[in-house]
Amino acid sequence: MDFGIISTANIGTEDVIPGIQKSEHTVAAIGSRNEAAAEAVAEDLGIDRAHGSYDALLADDGIDAVYNPLPNALHAEWTKRAADQGLHVLCEKPLTVDAEEAADLFDYCDDAGVTLMEAFMYRFHPRTIRAREIVDSELGEVRSATASFTFNMRWPGHEDDIRLDPDLAGGSLMDVGCYAVSAVRGFLGEPERAQAVAADTRDSGVDTQLSGILEYPDGVTGRVHCGFDTESVQHYRVETVDGWLEARDTFDVTPEDETTLTYAVDGREVTETFDPVDHYTLEVEGFADAIEHGEAPLVDRAETLGNMRAIDALAASAERGEPVSLS
Repeated sequence: MDFGIISTANIGTEDVIPGIQKSEHTVAAIGSRNEAAAEAVAEDLGIDRAHGSYDALLADDGIDAVYNPLPNALHAEWTKRAADQGLHVLCEKPLTVDAEEAADLFDYCDDAGVTLMEAFMYRFHPRTIRAREIVDSELGEVRSATASFTFNMRWPGHEDDIRLDPDLAGGSLMDVGCYAVSAVRGFLGEPERAQAVAADTRDSGVDTQLSGILEYPDGVTGRVHCGFDTESVQHYRVETVDGWLEARDTFDVTPEDETTLTYAVDGREVTETFDPVDHYTLEVEGFADAIEHGEAPLVDRAETLGNMRAIDALAASAERGEPVSLS
């Protein structure tokens, strides 16, 4: 499969393009509003064609699919434009600004006959798959799950970061909290209610930290925390009636790193180690395989809409100062 890349965003040039190039698939073209920038990236990364606009990229008849890492508020518009050209779309998370827009986007792509997948690369990592397997089949009744993803956005010029722009659907919940929500839902399923508190410590118009609780039947809870104000933490832990499971450095894993997870059941503690893998490569291969076989991808419509509904409820609860039902 030949991919086109929309924009020269860092996530594309540093992670996704190298991930595609390690697979059996190809990055055939890249487009930017700045043609010189597109040409520079193309030369640096060995991409055949560079285009000076997103429209020109989408009109390139040598691509089969696009990767869309534009700011959150632009995902739907440019995914639809790609679908109009018959192109499959791997779109960065969060897929859209809310669940309603996400449902509309899936409908649009279905009508266009193209596959759409939200790019949650960590879902394809063998550790993530194994963690869910352990909780499902080797541990007892789950009573709670906790997930956190934070980093300290304090570098020079951070005030202009698009993640602090409300017009572009920024905020810590959308940027990194979506991972924490995904992890908790992966262990507990879909919540009934959500409540959250948030802070805007940069006076930016978006949350720069948020803590929330997802409520389930029989008192089961999922806790999520995200933010731009403290040092990097990536972590999840599951508590069960007979043990627990825990993993650290869980979401943004480099291709060179071994990873581990530890779990305990009935007093027996086990640590499993996973060889280094590039989960961006695995993500692209999973996406392409789903297209080839006419199947729903691992991160499918139901998964994305479930995550967006929980995110919407957490955001609404933080704004209103009261719990919000997801029913």
